[in-house]
Amino acid sequence: MAQPIVEVRNLRKTYGDKVAVDDVSFAVQPGEIFGILGPNGAGKTTSVETLAGLRHADGGTVRVLGIDPQRHPEQVREHLGVQLQEAALHDKITVGEALRLFAGFYSRPADPDELLALLDLTEHADKQFGRLSGGQKQRLSIALALVGNPRVAILDELTTGLDPQARRSTWDLVERVRATGVTILLVTHFMDEAERLCDRLVVIDAGRVVAEGSPAALIDRLDDDRTVVVRFGTDDAARAREALDRLAADHPDVSRVEELDGGRGEIAVSGTPRVLFALVPALAEADLVPDDVRTVTRTLEDVFLAVTGRTYAPQEEAESALVAEGARS
Repeated sequence: MAQPIVEVRNLRKTYGDKVAVDDVSFAVQPGEIFGILGPNGAGKTTSVETLAGLRHADGGTVRVLGIDPQRHPEQVREHLGVQLQEAALHDKITVGEALRLFAGFYSRPADPDELLALLDLTEHADKQFGRLSGGQKQRLSIALALVGNPRVAILDELTTGLDPQARRSTWDLVERVRATGVTILLVTHFMDEAERLCDRLVVIDAGRVVAEGSPAALIDRLDDDRTVVVRFGTDDAARAREALDRLAADHPDVSRVEELDGGRGEIAVSGTPRVLFALVPALAEADLVPDDVRTVTRTLEDVFLAVTGRTYAPQEEAESALVAEGARS
């Protein structure tokens, strides 16, 4: 395996008596989209701001391209692009002016026109920042993170507040950026975003890493239970429930049958990976034809529940409030 392009070991950061990051470790390989996933307030932004040299760690080590950004932030700056959640520009500055301004901060900047084309901003080059849509502002923030020709880009909560179409468009852009050779650290509290984009990730909760691996591997590590949901019309729902209860009592591959909320005649049948093979013959024998059959796909939210014992709650205490409290203390 190649030498990691980013290494974080036993990172710790506190604000007064509040522990924001507690013994966080991970390594990022060149060319990856690496996710840092967790609820708001979990310690994600503090971790990457420490990595970028914007905050000082209270313990542990961080390295970017083998360089300590805590001691030599100026050496890292040329190789690291950062798009932070709270970043904003003056409303009057245009897209093109912003890119040219930021390009002047670097010795070997990217071509602003090429970045405009890459991020679908060419036709908006003369538009003022204050007149951009949310999706356009996010595309500009990515362009500004890339204008220094970085080898590593940190993208922090870049789709927060965007509508579904703008989110999907932004995901496509992130993949296009990775295709240019940039390693990406993607900070997000959206499970679907991490599952779609990330090669590997860490799940952080309450300042600690609670899971690490590829999305598929993390999901595969869950238990082997499978669930199939069948939906019946009103006339067949009661008869179906009776037949499926008998199936659960008699068949070793079926462990649980339950009616789902919503009043739509849906029944969840859970058991071993062979639960579907048990379900279909039972329905045929009872002369029951469901209106719909679907398997329930495991997600990263199930991983979070498994490792923390609680449901995923991204609206927990915001990390920005924690930072503000630390600044006041």
